Amino acid sequence: MILLGLTGSIGMGKSTTADMFSELGIPVFDSDQAVHQLYDQGGEAVPLIEEAFPGSTVDGRVDRNVLSTQIKGDPEAWKRLESIVHPLVAKCRKEEFANAKARGATLFVLDIPLLFENNLESSVDYVVVVTAPLDVQRARVLERPGMTEEKFNEILSQQVPDATKREKADFIIDTSKGFESARAAVKKIVDSLLQA
Repeated sequence: MILLGLTGSIGMGKSTTADMFSELGIPVFDSDQAVHQLYDQGGEAVPLIEEAFPGSTVDGRVDRNVLSTQIKGDPEAWKRLESIVHPLVAKCRKEEFANAKARGATLFVLDIPLLFENNLESSVDYVVVVTAPLDVQRARVLERPGMTEEKFNEILSQQVPDATKREKADFIIDTSKGFESARAAVKKIVDSLLQA
């Protein structure tokens, strides 16, 4: 099975692009969604995070605001959180991959926002980078509730620059050209990989 890593900086349209792969019947593993499930009621991460960060859970789920306050500006706390969450996400990914393989899928998309930041590019066969010009990215992100220019710049400073991601990509999808253009690019990628 071909493993295709899908990534892109904040506000680039990666989630929408992931949906386009799903529309073509390609199984997509969404690591952000996996984290949401792990943090929710009954999620495997909840008791582990509460133990590591007392008071970070409310009503049986992780309270992201409380947790982010507890780990803000503390690299050791971040590492501790990642050491809990990353193995659980990897476990979810393996399960979904096995299910897709059992159903006969020949292409599997891993939607990983921090693919390059976490040096995961060697774990996939090809990388798709979703991109858009900086002014488009900024406008999209600043439309989000509670987002400020300061928060946006802070997030950008923690991400590998878009230009670097594009240099490392096997495929690039520019979402500023509209949905139909992005959809056509996704179809072209799928066709080229499945015919290879």
